[in-house]
Amino acid sequence: MAATITIFTFIDLGENRMAKKQKRLSDSEIAGFCEQLAYIIKAGISLQEGLMLMSEDAKNDAEAKITQGLLESVESGSSLAYALGLSEEFPKYMVNMVEIGENSGRLEEVLESLCTYYERNEAVSRNIRSSVTYPVVMIAIMVAVILVIIIEVLPVFQEVFLQLGSEVSPFVQGIMNFGAGVQEYAWLIIGIIAAIIIIALILRNTAAGRRGLSAISERLFRRMSATISSGRFASAMALMLSSGMDVDESLTMAAELMESDTARKKIQQIKEKMNNGIGFAEAIVETGMFGGLYGKMITVGFKTGTLDGVMKKVAQHYEEEIDRKLSGIIAALEPTLVAILSVIVGMILLSVMLPLMGVMSAIG
Repeated sequence: MAATITIFTFIDLGENRMAKKQKRLSDSEIAGFCEQLAYIIKAGISLQEGLMLMSEDAKNDAEAKITQGLLESVESGSSLAYALGLSEEFPKYMVNMVEIGENSGRLEEVLESLCTYYERNEAVSRNIRSSVTYPVVMIAIMVAVILVIIIEVLPVFQEVFLQLGSEVSPFVQGIMNFGAGVQEYAWLIIGIIAAIIIIALILRNTAAGRRGLSAISERLFRRMSATISSGRFASAMALMLSSGMDVDESLTMAAELMESDTARKKIQQIKEKMNNGIGFAEAIVETGMFGGLYGKMITVGFKTGTLDGVMKKVAQHYEEEIDRKLSGIIAALEPTLVAILSVIVGMILLSVMLPLMGVMSAIG
């Protein structure tokens, strides 16, 4: 069974394209598709009939269009992998895995493994998004409170000082000048922020962009990125091994799933060490992809022929570790952000109130 399969040579077929390239399906949508198709095959329903049922039960027009397109391709004599490649809605490595499943007669197992892989990916991504959302909202509220104080509150105190024949301190005046600048160029600032967000979203939908954003996140959050990469590697290896591929083939395919350049380099190092006679488990530990405990688990799995099951366990452990780390970060961020906001607001108010109290005392 070949590990490297050329799939997308038949995507560029000009008039035979099913449709113009659209946004790729999300991990949760792909997981749902694989799960439904696996159930259909397990029930003994033909692929054509199954796709017809999926098309009829589609939740929206987009899903119906995709499944109808797949059905037309399969009915014309194409394989499922070929049809998936033509649709341009599914990632290349999924198409490759489906072709491997069709050629080996293990399509049901491959689809179930793909479902598990994409569900785990979606769970990790969802946890990261939910963990990032809270501090971002907190920071936005903090900035908004500070700007309201600078733009709306401080000018009132400045008027009071002027009426009392005094002036605000240089520190407060500098803050007010900053606030005036923000107010004057508010739309420009909003436009720049919106442009950055739009560019980031566009980059996120391209392979090169994802690699670039991944490289940035690796530099900013090195430990967390390493843990996420290790978990995705374990999940990818579980997918390949449970689909009937050997370790060498699984490593080659797993490298295609990694967004992190560091993770891909580690996989290449694992392959080189294995070519030099070092065992798979030992190579994984030496490259730093997994810790020593997981290396021992892999050694046992390798000897007992349950390596795919061990990889699933390792992926689950890393997923739990990511959850713990994210929870710890959030638990530390909340009081930190509150403390920073309190200090900044306190400094601004004290820089106004103390001189004002001095002026009032002098008048009294």
